[in-house]
Amino acid sequence: MHWSPWLLSLWMLAFAHGAFAVERAELANPAIDMEGFLRVANETAAHRASHRLSEDEFIRMSRVPGTVILDARSKAMYDLLHVRGAVNLSFPDISIDSLAQTLPDRNARILIYCNNNFANLENAFATKLPSASLNLSTFIALYNYGYRNVYELAPLLDGRTTRIPFESSLARR
Repeated sequence: MHWSPWLLSLWMLAFAHGAFAVERAELANPAIDMEGFLRVANETAAHRASHRLSEDEFIRMSRVPGTVILDARSKAMYDLLHVRGAVNLSFPDISIDSLAQTLPDRNARILIYCNNNFANLENAFATKLPSASLNLSTFIALYNYGYRNVYELAPLLDGRTTRIPFESSLARR
């Protein structure tokens, strides 16, 4: 049988695609769900739109008893400088168990902020790409775990002049 170059190429492409599909199926992991993440991220985006706060709103809400200010940055950056009264749960440590321990009431008001909220404090608040902002990841994760009373500090504030108070855990040591 003589195969034309075109037909041979088509057959090789079909074979390669089939082999690739089998190989991809072998990489499936039921503990990782990209489609679910994208679905939750899109749902969260609609919810988040009405849960972003100005500096004044953040300060006012932070003073309401029962409100939790959550800092999802690393423990080292949190210790260096954080919003006064914030609790730290580093983003990589967010899990079913850590949330149940740190934020047991899913209905509690939770205020979040991240590196990209404060300029001129680069040692403690290193700037990330806007699309990699920790606020986005944290909001999506909390929403995915069932927390709906989450509010995000929205603006980029000058860390030297903001009225949001900071403290350091290093000073307590």
